[in-house]
Amino acid sequence: MNLSRAWNMSLIFKSSLFFPSFLSSALSLNPIFSQVFIAALAFSYFGKTFAGATMKSSFTQLERRFGIASSTAGFIDGGFEMGNLLVIAFVSYFGAKCHRPKIIAIGCFIMSLGNCDHKIVTSYAWIFVLLGNLLRGIGETPITPLGISYLDDFSREEDVPLYISNDQNASMFGPLSGFLLGSVFARLYVDVGFVDVDAITISPTDSRWVGAWWMNFLVAGVVTLISGIPFLFLPKSLDKKEDAYSLRLSGQGKCNGLFFKSLKRILGNKLYLILLCSSLLNSSSFIGYITYQAKYMEQQYGLSVSRSNFITVVLLGMFLSGFIMKKYKLGILSATKMGYAASFIGFAFTFLYLMLGCDNHPVAGLTVTYDGNTAAQNPISLSSACNSNCTCATSQWDPVCGENGLTYMSACFAGCKNITRLKKKTVFHNCSCIGKADAALKNSSAVLGECRRSDECSKNFIFYTIVKAVSSFMYSLGGVPISVPQDLKSLAVGFMMLVIRSLGGIPAPVYFGAVIDKTCLKWGSKPCGQKGSCRIYDPGVFKLDSFKTCGLQFPEFLLFLLPCWLRNSGS
Repeated sequence: MNLSRAWNMSLIFKSSLFFPSFLSSALSLNPIFSQVFIAALAFSYFGKTFAGATMKSSFTQLERRFGIASSTAGFIDGGFEMGNLLVIAFVSYFGAKCHRPKIIAIGCFIMSLGNCDHKIVTSYAWIFVLLGNLLRGIGETPITPLGISYLDDFSREEDVPLYISNDQNASMFGPLSGFLLGSVFARLYVDVGFVDVDAITISPTDSRWVGAWWMNFLVAGVVTLISGIPFLFLPKSLDKKEDAYSLRLSGQGKCNGLFFKSLKRILGNKLYLILLCSSLLNSSSFIGYITYQAKYMEQQYGLSVSRSNFITVVLLGMFLSGFIMKKYKLGILSATKMGYAASFIGFAFTFLYLMLGCDNHPVAGLTVTYDGNTAAQNPISLSSACNSNCTCATSQWDPVCGENGLTYMSACFAGCKNITRLKKKTVFHNCSCIGKADAALKNSSAVLGECRRSDECSKNFIFYTIVKAVSSFMYSLGGVPISVPQDLKSLAVGFMMLVIRSLGGIPAPVYFGAVIDKTCLKWGSKPCGQKGSCRIYDPGVFKLDSFKTCGLQFPEFLLFLLPCWLRNSGS
């Protein structure tokens, strides 16, 4: 491009800011605008998944900050799907008739507002987070349907899948970045900048630690705000020709009966119904598990942040899946077999999780007796003769680690009589319960915080990450194509997403959280005396119940036999 042409295009762009009609008629700029739109859409996909990951990475912090159960946190997470479902039909139908890039921009701005919750703490402050997540779901709605329809306007039919694949690949970097950012802010105290950090006596590994979760939302708000700006400068359409897609839209707008006839056609497709049911089971299991994956690793292995390996391997698996599909040009039946086989192998690997957990965390009065014996009493008493004269509050949770390797609910329950503080290290001395548990100890002291897990537990976590990487890799290869006529594919995908969002995305985090709540050994308490968040779970029951909920995927593999039977029977 020579200098004069570049100068002329610069003038055209500057003048278009003030004369939108001139911008729409500048057909020579279509290639530039199309590239801008493709890049902006990919970044918006990244922004929406980034914001979703920051929410999930903040779950433990939200539970501790607001004193809520896991099921309540799951209800907050489902607020995104609720907001999406509120407006998805309206946006999909009327949005195609309006200025689609500007609607996408408005949606991105609404998403940014949904990420800017107020940093306040009251009894029901979590409702503000719920409303913010609801708003984020509303803002995310127009990105996919209007973005894909806009791509159809100026793209060749064979190029659209490539563009959509690029958007999906861009979206996979969102969870990676979101969880990494969440792990960084989780190391900062929630009131950083407002309190003296040197005066904080607990560490990020303490069950009472609350990270700076609100910083996650602020960054996500800025990212989603920026993602919407490019759409403001794009024309309403890059192709004024009445293509087949436009005619279909106008036809659906004039005759609502056409929509119901099309819906009846796809629901009469037995293969599609089987795929719909299996996808719902798979998605419910995946959504519920990924929502609480960080909590699972925290409770099983004493970790507080998510590992990036999982998302990285999923990205690699999705890339390899697309490569195999394109290189070998698999048909519908072959691709279906490959998808189900890969998913089944991934599911089979999850059985190994049962062997890779850790033993119950030894907490005196909760999981073991004050003598360190797990089978002496049932149920185990919270108090003992060694602290009977201390009048300890049973609602208090200020754990200390004794020299004997046992964790006590508080220094009071450990029978400690003296305390010394050196900077951030707090040491309790003359603890009668510690001396009773191990008479060979010369120093019956304890330090603030829970005891570390055993070395064997750390080794198990290494094997867990390997198994998780392999199973996640196989799951990512498990995509199954939709076998419906080409003219019904958009409706089939849209209806499937509607079912998954309403029956999977909303209830799954809630009932997964309720199952986790049942494994709680010690609930915290709020200043008003109400039940707060869980302080410690039973790792063994937690592991088993988590595996049971993942068992929702098992019926999915039984459904795979039905398409084969239908094809053989000729029905």
